[in-house]
Amino acid sequence: MKASSFLLAVALTPLLHGASATAADSSPGHRLMFFEYGKGPNRLIELDAAGKVIWEHKPPSIAVIFQVLPNGNVLYAYGGKPTGVREVTRKGDEVWSYVSQCPQVLGCERLRNGNTLVAEQGPCQAVEVDSKGRVTRVTPLKTTEKGYHLQVRNVHKLPNGNILAAHEGEGAVREVDPVGALVWEYTGVENAGDAQRLPNGNTLISCGTQKRVLEVTRDKKIAWEFTAADAPDLNITWVSSVQRLKNGNLLVGNFLRGQEGKGAHAFEVTRDKKVIWKWEDHSLIQSLTTVRAVD
Repeated sequence: MKASSFLLAVALTPLLHGASATAADSSPGHRLMFFEYGKGPNRLIELDAAGKVIWEHKPPSIAVIFQVLPNGNVLYAYGGKPTGVREVTRKGDEVWSYVSQCPQVLGCERLRNGNTLVAEQGPCQAVEVDSKGRVTRVTPLKTTEKGYHLQVRNVHKLPNGNILAAHEGEGAVREVDPVGALVWEYTGVENAGDAQRLPNGNTLISCGTQKRVLEVTRDKKIAWEFTAADAPDLNITWVSSVQRLKNGNLLVGNFLRGQEGKGAHAFEVTRDKKVIWKWEDHSLIQSLTTVRAVD
């Protein structure tokens, strides 16, 4: 882990294609944290609201998904050899870890009960681990993907105890009960990176190389979507993450795979599809996966 103190020459600028932007819209008003991944170094970077790099952390191996915990620590999965999940402080100290016996882990989530949900690949399953690193539950996840790398990208535990999983290779999102029985699924997505159940019961999906964000209902109708055609100047290449902010807007990550140096790394969009700010700094990073507003 190393800290950087240089100022970041970022482009956090309001867009003019239909957005009623004001001077206040030129800054996100919150800190950003993201994993750089791709052609550049794989590292976790945090920016303050003024665009200053205030924290940087190097994972032990490939890492694309993280969660900022209420205590300020960061939980992330790493997918090399070995593979598992780590919780680190802002000083870079490891305070909790789980080493998996599967070939690769890329997704994880800290649960309300203090346990950690881990997306294991090969076999494809959601594993719940307690604070001592002991496995307390294993939920098998249905997949037709033979190669482990694309079996499941991320998992979330729902209030009803079921598991919501994003299956990247199949382009599917599935809800299963604790023993793995299928409850609900939505298919036809390309490179599903994450899926989140909203308070209204709909499901929010980052649709990878389809270059769109979807909100779908329980009966699989599209309630809302945002596509590359809605904002061509962003050069949406691969929707890698999505976060619903407190104001109801969405923070979207744009993985510029094969398009490095062109377009926004992240942007905030309203329900009526107005992009109120974008962030791009191709001198700092080449591409990112997960990006989060840290409030």
